[in-house]
Amino acid sequence: MNITIKPLTTELAADYFDFFENRAFTDDSPYRCYCQIYQMSKTDYRTSCDNCDEADAGRVSREIAEQQIEKGALRGYLAYDDGISIGWCNSNDRANYPAEQPNDDPFYAPAEKREKAVVCFEIAPEYRMKGVATALLQRVITDAKTEDYIAVVGFPDMRDERYEWDCRGPIRLYEKNGFVKIEEHDKRAIMRKEL
Repeated sequence: MNITIKPLTTELAADYFDFFENRAFTDDSPYRCYCQIYQMSKTDYRTSCDNCDEADAGRVSREIAEQQIEKGALRGYLAYDDGISIGWCNSNDRANYPAEQPNDDPFYAPAEKREKAVVCFEIAPEYRMKGVATALLQRVITDAKTEDYIAVVGFPDMRDERYEWDCRGPIRLYEKNGFVKIEEHDKRAIMRKEL
């Protein structure tokens, strides 16, 4: 396997949608999204998604993600194996996430804190447990150092056993990359790595 990691750009939008539509959820994962919700405030989410029926939800989510990519609001990294997108990590400056998240996630922090957040991973089922999430997280860390961030922060759920559809990444992923738990928030750990 030859993993390559690339930051999401408008030029890679087709690869992003190809991943989410053809490989991300092929294992009957309970999630069906385009990772657009994290860039939405509670108000945005209610306005866009509350009136959708199930048939329209996917279309609306895709349209929102398209707009977010075009505006540079949806940021992160795509993982590739021989030119095919096989993984995703939503990562952005914490100041770029809305303060009032639809699920009350504590992603937001003021820009002066200079923290980069990691809020979601999605790996194609046949590539899980093969180091793809680790490669994505390490690229986030490397770029955060280059971009003069002082820390990278992750938000994994606290679980006693492995959960296959753990989109926030397991705590052990963060621990093996030098993160330490600094807080707990609604059964979620807040993990931080000083840079």
